[in-house]
Amino acid sequence: VQLQASGGGLVQAGGSLRLSCAGSGRTFSNYAVGWFRQAPGKEREFVAAIRSGGSTVYADSVKGRFTISRDNAKNTVYLQMSSLKPEDTAVYYCAADSRGLPFVSAALYAYWGQGTQVTVSS
Repeated sequence: VQLQASGGGLVQAGGSLRLSCAGSGRTFSNYAVGWFRQAPGKEREFVAAIRSGGSTVYADSVKGRFTISRDNAKNTVYLQMSSLKPEDTAVYYCAADSRGLPFVSAALYAYWGQGTQVTVSS
């Protein structure tokens, strides 16, 4: 499966952005998809994940502010980000795994998209 992430940009603190992760293949709906982010000089960290059945997992740092969802008809997973903070600034990556489980470890995802830059100004 191939993944294409998009939707990043520059936003002021308190603003919103919606990231999209478009997947290829007829079985993409069976894949779990995770969002990760990496800020300069920091390790890649888990943000949110959604399993094939739709249940979700969030990092504590984004809980209540970010919402992950999927539209299987469009083979797309979304990350709606609200109440953005400067510390949310990072390159955001989507990843997918055919086992369908919402792993929080990046090492468990087999497929990765290119990153999309999110910059939150104070």
